[in-house]
This record gives sequence, structure tokens and C-alpha cells, in this order.
Amino acid sequence: MTTEELTEINLQLRDKTPLEICKWAIAYGKNPIVTTNFRPYEAAILYACVNANPTIPVVWCDSGYNTPATYMHAESVIEKLQLNIQLYVPKQTVAHRAVTLGIPEIDDPNHVVFTEQVKLEPFKRAMSELQPDVWFTNLRKGQTALRDSLDIVSLDKNNVIKVSPFYYYSDTELDVYLEENVLPNEFNYFDPTKVLEHRECGLHSN
Repeated sequence: MTTEELTEINLQLRDKTPLEICKWAIAYGKNPIVTTNFRPYEAAILYACVNANPTIPVVWCDSGYNTPATYMHAESVIEKLQLNIQLYVPKQTVAHRAVTLGIPEIDDPNHVVFTEQVKLEPFKRAMSELQPDVWFTNLRKGQTALRDSLDIVSLDKNNVIKVSPFYYYSDTELDVYLEENVLPNEFNYFDPTKVLEHRECGLHSN
């Protein structure tokens, strides 16, 4: 997909609904996936994707550090939407890592090692095993500087088509979407690799 084609596609999709965008992407690709961590507003992207393709693989890279509320929320959404969950977890347990590494501060050199262990390695393993050509994410404009440079459709470094159906949605618009579709939300979410709210998580910059 060339830069010119990407520009044209994004122009065509700019005024489409999230479901229409999902249907376009699924028709375009052959092996789509959607990734989730069950953070706030994730139910929206999952709902849109399964309405376009009920059996789409839902990749959950669980760091092991989620709050009880997030795990309860995840189970609720999985059951409600009948998600085809593909679970990927770090190779080392949280208990073992607590002894050997802990949760390093952002300025600690070990934070890079920690992020690789709990987030990047499981994600890379999932992408290697599933080999998607279309990757649905819930990236939105205004979240980070990197995400502001993207659009509804973009390409990652491996030329996987990254699709963000809610890219131009505000929190308020997502609140309405969740309410209209009777979807739960969950704000008691903890990402041990980010520390700061507007820091890039690593999956979209590596």
C-alpha cells in the first residue's frame, strides 16, 4: 500500500461509522486480528470488530499486573461479546519478577527490560504466531504525539495494516457509543510500563 493509496483510503473512510470501517478492513485483508488490554473504552473496538466478524481473533496480552476490577471487566466483556480470546502472557510470573526485577521506575535502565518482558515480548510472539495482515487497535487522535501523526488506517513497520475505527472519536463520543450499545466501561486500569498517562505504551512505536 503506497502513501498515496493510504491517503485516499483515509479520505474515503473519514466519515464512515466504526462498523463500516471494520467491514472495509476485513474485506480488504485475509487474516485480521484485534488487540486489547481491556483498558477504558476497549469494549467499543471489540464490539465493532465482532459485529463485522464474530470469530475474529482477539489478542489479549495480559501483563499480569491488571487490577481485580479490570479482570472482572474483561471476563464480563468476553462473555457478553463471545470473544475469540487468544491469551498471551509473559514467560516469567509476576511473583518471580517481583523478586528479580520488581516494577522499575521510568528512569531506571531496567524499565526497558521490564517493558520488553511484560508487554513487547508477548505481543511480538502473538504477531509472529498469528501473522495478521490487518490489525485493529483503539488508537485515537490526541492520545500521544505519535498517535497524532497517524490516521484511521496506517502501516506498521512490518507493513501490517493498522486500523483504528475510533481514531477521531472523543471520550464523550465514546461514552455515547458505549451507552447506545449497552457496553460496559472500566477506568480502574493500571499499565505498569507507562507510568504517565500520555506516554506511548511501546507497541505502536516498536
